[in-house]
Amino acid sequence: MKLFIAGHQGMVGAALVRRFTREPDVTLCLRSRRELDLTNQAAVEAFYAAERPDVAIIAAAKVGGIHANNTYPADFLFDNLAIAANSIHGAWRAGVRRLLFLGSSCIYPKHAPQPMTEDCLLTSALEPTNEAYAIAKIAGLKLCQYYRRQHGVSFHSAMPTNLYGPGDNYHPRNSHVLPALLRRFHEAREQGLPEVVAWGTGSPRREFLHVDDLADACAFLLGQAEPPDWINVGTGTDVTIRELTELVAAVTGYRGRIVWDATKPDGTPRKLMDVSRLSALGWRARVGLREGVERTYASFREELAAGRLRG
Repeated sequence: MKLFIAGHQGMVGAALVRRFTREPDVTLCLRSRRELDLTNQAAVEAFYAAERPDVAIIAAAKVGGIHANNTYPADFLFDNLAIAANSIHGAWRAGVRRLLFLGSSCIYPKHAPQPMTEDCLLTSALEPTNEAYAIAKIAGLKLCQYYRRQHGVSFHSAMPTNLYGPGDNYHPRNSHVLPALLRRFHEAREQGLPEVVAWGTGSPRREFLHVDDLADACAFLLGQAEPPDWINVGTGTDVTIRELTELVAAVTGYRGRIVWDATKPDGTPRKLMDVSRLSALGWRARVGLREGVERTYASFREELAAGRLRG
């Protein structure tokens, strides 16, 4: 099997490379962003025509946290729409037999019933702070669904919950909550700061999935003869942001005070995935949150020491 992993240099793509490198019958087809601009339709179609992969996993995306999504919504919508449209349409035109598109839990409504089932998609309004990104991911999901319906191709989607792990983006303003906390508490410990300011009230609840678990779930889904059009991938458990913050402080060895800045946005009150469909197929996450945070902090320190830290 010749497998194209779009976005292989990102956190998710790198985890997919680690996972599929272990498969003796898989030949990886990889292109960096400099080698292939996924927002360029002609370039994407030329790539597919030349390489003719059997399977594609679309893990490429323009990503960021609340601040980035709120500040650059046009960029997030355009770039992610273009990536989805070009990669899915180009795969169909080139005869790719299987495609797995990766979305996000933010596709579901802000006030969706908890835990969120796949069926709650498009039932009410999205969270405004990441609406642009969510719309693009919904479009990609629907493209896969409709290409499958109209053309009979095995194009389907996986909707992971909040991800973390090696190779994450640790930018002080544009990263997601867990890597942002890891960097903030690491630097506070190194500098001997008496307190760390955390955003919001700490009351929202979030679910976190280690990126290596997601990669394993993708391999599992590609092994299913008739996968659902889209399916949730997560742990099925969540924690408050306050609990997460205290865990990160403990793992990094920070002993100062944690101060909550309630003037900053909390975002969606709760985002917990219903993973019963995936569980019924036979897959469950393996990496617990504390173990995952410890492993991620170790990789953070390695990346920092080697000068490879993103952000």
